Amino acid sequence: MSFPLIALAIASFGIGTTEFVVMGLLPGVADDLGVSIPDAGLVVTAYAAGVVIGAPLMAIVTNRFPRKASLLGLMGIFIAGNVFCALAPGYALLIAARVVTAFCHGAFFGIAAVVAAELVAPNRRAQAVALVFAGLTVANIMGVPGGTALGQEFGWRATFWAVAAIGVLSIAAIAVWLPAGIKAPHGNLGREFKVLGRPQVLLAMSITVLTSASLFVVFTFIAPFLGTVTGLSDTAVTGALLLFGVGMTAGSFVGGRLADRKVMPAIIGVTAALIGVLATLAFVAGSALLTLTTMFVWGLVIFSLAPALQIRVVDAASDAPNVASTLNQAAFNLGNAGGAWIGSAALILGLDYGGLPWVGVLIAAVALAAALLSWRLDRGPARAPDATATAA
Repeated sequence: MSFPLIALAIASFGIGTTEFVVMGLLPGVADDLGVSIPDAGLVVTAYAAGVVIGAPLMAIVTNRFPRKASLLGLMGIFIAGNVFCALAPGYALLIAARVVTAFCHGAFFGIAAVVAAELVAPNRRAQAVALVFAGLTVANIMGVPGGTALGQEFGWRATFWAVAAIGVLSIAAIAVWLPAGIKAPHGNLGREFKVLGRPQVLLAMSITVLTSASLFVVFTFIAPFLGTVTGLSDTAVTGALLLFGVGMTAGSFVGGRLADRKVMPAIIGVTAALIGVLATLAFVAGSALLTLTTMFVWGLVIFSLAPALQIRVVDAASDAPNVASTLNQAAFNLGNAGGAWIGSAALILGLDYGGLPWVGVLIAAVALAAALLSWRLDRGPARAPDATATAA
């Protein structure tokens, strides 16, 4: 196994932990800061919004620097942001600290995905990207349940201190294991951004946004969902998050293999499966056993999409891979922010937690329609009959 890829995976583990662990800590954050759970859910939205804002800005800033230096600087921002979260005295400052933390996210994964693909043979690109993204999935096996348990025992601030320490470890790994000679391309940044206007690039990013939104409309409120609808205890919620993380890890590698074969069929098939899983979650939410099983399958399915979507965007914008890869991370988190906001709005308007998976089904159905349209464009328009030949 490649040590440079492991270094990138360690960093993605830290980033994944800080992104997802808040879901398990929402009740504690709400109680400590004196806000409602739907308002506390906006902490998730703030992080995702920070990725969306930070991705294009960091793409511009990092464009002139060698990739290793850029990755180290981005992880420095990550550490500082998590320290600010741990120290935040109130709700508004926690929101601001989450935005700062998120500034590293899009650019880090955008650069890391391109670097990972360049370090391996062409027929293993998606699997290399999947290994980097595996840090996110392992975060859901170890980081999120562990961070949730730590926060329940010692308070949610202790979790952010622990995540900052992971950031320090990741900087050391990148400094030691990642080659120093990986240079960033010095193309015309303006031309690279214009590439993003291509229909296939926009469609690929729209699929990213929509599938992420279908996840976060439910997952943002997974702790109260499992507690009130399924009736799980705090300890059982931690176990459910662990199962979800195991599924995500398996899905990352399954998705990498599927995408290295055929990217668009993989995206279409997995998105269709996602609709079925969300509908199943809505039906079985009253059963602890069936819900826990569905959590595992849900994690597997949703993260099977990640490497395929990343490769799809890079291929569709092959002459601007760094900018496209970075902004696709913004697309993931635009979906995260949108899903969290839609979920919050639905709850405020009176929908109960048990109805959230059906909202996810509707969003995923739109994503499937976009994937089918993109696939149709790949195949080209049907050829019209030759008028001259017909006349003859």
